Amino acid sequence: MNSNDLSNGMAIKMDGKLFLILGVEHRTPGNLRAFVQIKIRDLKSGSLVDKRLRSGEDVDQVDLDRREMEYLYDQAGKSVFMDLESYDQVELSKDVVGDLSLYALPNTRILVLWCDGKAISVELPLTVTLTITDTPPGIKGATATNQLKEATCETGLKTRVPPFITTGEKIIVSTADGSYRSRA
Repeated sequence: MNSNDLSNGMAIKMDGKLFLILGVEHRTPGNLRAFVQIKIRDLKSGSLVDKRLRSGEDVDQVDLDRREMEYLYDQAGKSVFMDLESYDQVELSKDVVGDLSLYALPNTRILVLWCDGKAISVELPLTVTLTITDTPPGIKGATATNQLKEATCETGLKTRVPPFITTGEKIIVSTADGSYRSRA
C-alpha cells in the first residue's frame, strides 16, 4: 500500500512490529519533498510513535478484525469479555487491554481488535462518562485562577476537576490522557 493512502484506524506492519495508525498528515513544506507524518501506536507495547514516511513509500497493511464485545469484569489480572454474537467468553491479559479498567465499567461495549485469531488490542471511545466517588469540597471564592482539585472516579481513576464538581456528579473524561472534559 502507498503511504499517501494511509488513514486513521488502519493497521500496518513496520520493522516486524504491528502498529495502529492514530493520525495521518500529508505535508508539503515549501521547497522540500512531500512526506506523510503518521502517529502510530505499537500494538505489542502500547507506546506511541511519530514516524515520517516519504510520499509514495510502500507500507505493509494488515487486515484487522474489529469485534464489538462486552467487557464483563476483571479476574486474576485478566479482563473477561463476551462476544456479542456467539456469547463465548474470552480472557485478555493486561498487556492487551492496557488501562481499560480505569475507563470502562462492567457491561460496557468495547471494540476488540483481532489479528490472525488473536486479540491484540482494544479501542476505547474518545471519552467516557464516570461518577465522582471522592473529592474534597470546593473553596468558596477561588475564581482568580484556574484551580483544579483531585477527584477519584468510580473505576479508581484519579483526575483533576474544577472546584465546583462535587461527590456523586457525573463527568466526561478523555480516555487519551484521563483528563476532565466537562460535566455529563
